[in-house]
Amino acid sequence: MSNYKGLLPGTFTMGNVVCGFVAILQALEGKPVMAAWFVMLAAFFDVLDGKVARMSGATSQFGIELDSLADVISFAVAPVVIIISLKLPFVSNIAWMVVSILYLMSACYRLARFNLFATSEEKVDFKGLPVPAAALLLVSYVIFAFEVWGQVEYAQGVVMMIVGTAFLMATQVRFDAVPDRFHTMQNRIKLLVLLASGVLVLIEPRLLLFPIFGLYILIGVARELYRQFSRGVNKVAGRSDEAADSEERNQ
Repeated sequence: MSNYKGLLPGTFTMGNVVCGFVAILQALEGKPVMAAWFVMLAAFFDVLDGKVARMSGATSQFGIELDSLADVISFAVAPVVIIISLKLPFVSNIAWMVVSILYLMSACYRLARFNLFATSEEKVDFKGLPVPAAALLLVSYVIFAFEVWGQVEYAQGVVMMIVGTAFLMATQVRFDAVPDRFHTMQNRIKLLVLLASGVLVLIEPRLLLFPIFGLYILIGVARELYRQFSRGVNKVAGRSDEAADSEERNQ
């Protein structure tokens, strides 16, 4: 029976692959909003495969590598294909090529780095912006923009989002992970936030997905800035980084 443990999470991973590929096809056919929704669906499968694998004890190096390959398609290639397919004005084709390549390289680097340290244990947080989170910010903006303006506006802002997410994927900035268990107060707070976000998304998904993903990223960045500021203060006061990290964990 143990030989079949990986079947269910592997099925979700393949669902991720299929959704990513269909998203690319939809973008090439001039249907960016539909493509964006398929990336969203790919993210849903991506969350499920990891959670199911850990809960069933089916985590393996093969599964980790397969998941990363799926993520390259759905969250590295598909989002930039969607953005490029829009043929946004005010930004040259060369500029789009450069920022797209930057995003792709950062996403691949982030996935490879993740695989080096991936374990079967529950994730407390991520080091560097997760590739799915970066992709969801971009595609949720496409959905938001078409709902509000009927097309994607502010091309320069899109470029800034691509460059910003590429930078954050390559950093060590910490971002919250979705916990597997809710046995601690911190995880219970995360559960309440997730439930509140889910309710808001159900009310108006086209308008609220982008602000929610944007807020998730901004909170991670703000917390990292505060952490670095605290470390600077601690160094001036003669305290060690270890003491500062211990204080952060106890807060």
